[in-house]
Amino acid sequence: MVQKAKILLVDDRPENLLALEAILSALDQTLVRASSGEEALKALLTDDFAVILLDVQMPGMDGFETAAHIKRRERTRDIPIIFLTAINHGPHHTFRGYAAGAVDYISKPFDPWVLRAKVSVFVDLYMKNCQLREQAALLRLQLEGGARAGGGADGKEPVGLLAELSARLAAVEEQAEALSKQLDDESADVAAVATAAHLERKLTGLRRALDALEPGTGGPNALPTQN
Repeated sequence: MVQKAKILLVDDRPENLLALEAILSALDQTLVRASSGEEALKALLTDDFAVILLDVQMPGMDGFETAAHIKRRERTRDIPIIFLTAINHGPHHTFRGYAAGAVDYISKPFDPWVLRAKVSVFVDLYMKNCQLREQAALLRLQLEGGARAGGGADGKEPVGLLAELSARLAAVEEQAEALSKQLDDESADVAAVATAAHLERKLTGLRRALDALEPGTGGPNALPTQN
């Protein structure tokens, strides 16, 4: 069973949170509410999120300050943030949003389909990264198991485990390629395209490391760094 991604919705108005849930429910992911910046930061202490939808105008800690705290934490600094605002104060206000670390800045009222499509891109990227980490963990088990006992992890023969890893990685590579084509076709956000390119580079490195383990290739090479 594929684990669902979590999406953090931050807004001090319950009716706005309800509207966001109605728009994003079609993605069939886990939607987590936060009614303030402080509540959002608490949620980020314990859970991993694919993307954050963050309202700018909130009492107390506003969206800009909340984003600054998120970007200062090593655990959360790479989570994409989409700012939502009911007031368009012009280019300076928009620039402040991007300077705070947002990947997008959307003024209300927004097109529900566009918002859902943007969130969907970051959910897809998050899921691909999760799958990539899983492949890297399995590959490390293979290397460690082979070094200790000359065999594979979980009692499997090295060749059999390598074939399983290769098949899993091929599925992720195919999905990543399809996602990249989708981003090109839709002229997606620069941040989303850059994230997809980074994912493809990590996949390429993992494929090379896996290929190096095949019999007759001269033995295992070092695993790619997981940035």
